[in-house]
Amino acid sequence: MTSEEKEQRVCPVERAGGLDNPLRKLFQNPHRILKSYISKGMIVLDLGCGPGYFTVEIAKMLNDSGKIIAVDLQEGMLEKLRNKIKGTNLEQKVALHKCEENKIGISEKVDFILAFYMIHEVKNKEDLFLELKSILNPGGKILIVEPKFHVSKKAFEKMVLKLETTGFRIIERPKVFYGRTVLITA
Repeated sequence: MTSEEKEQRVCPVERAGGLDNPLRKLFQNPHRILKSYISKGMIVLDLGCGPGYFTVEIAKMLNDSGKIIAVDLQEGMLEKLRNKIKGTNLEQKVALHKCEENKIGISEKVDFILAFYMIHEVKNKEDLFLELKSILNPGGKILIVEPKFHVSKKAFEKMVLKLETTGFRIIERPKVFYGRTVLITA
């Protein structure tokens, strides 16, 4: 398997427990990472939400206003999230959406997009970036975090360059434990 094929491999549902590990909060605390970007009333897209590690915390941060759209390619990941929020007040705030391999497939405009450890899994990044741009509200932001253990600095900078040629502008490069990170706007 080439390094590019390794980068584009989707995390299997069977390994979702590693994404939801309680110890992860010590290093990648969703509230600490996202508190500067999430506010009441927002519509947030969690792209590649997996079992909902960030989704649940974002829904809590939105309090009783706003909404989060949790998007994943795998029905199994969405099912894990569905079971996690079932019977809670978060159930009304979280919209689950199964995307296609090459298309997110939502038309609703959003204020903030989180793409945590998932861009490297996408083959056609340019099409993804154009779709993200089409659903982002004016002034909206996207936080992209890629894993250092899968994505080299060179590959990350190549992706950032592609973002810029797609019409995105870099706002900042926040620090996230074991992540290569960029915050952008259209």
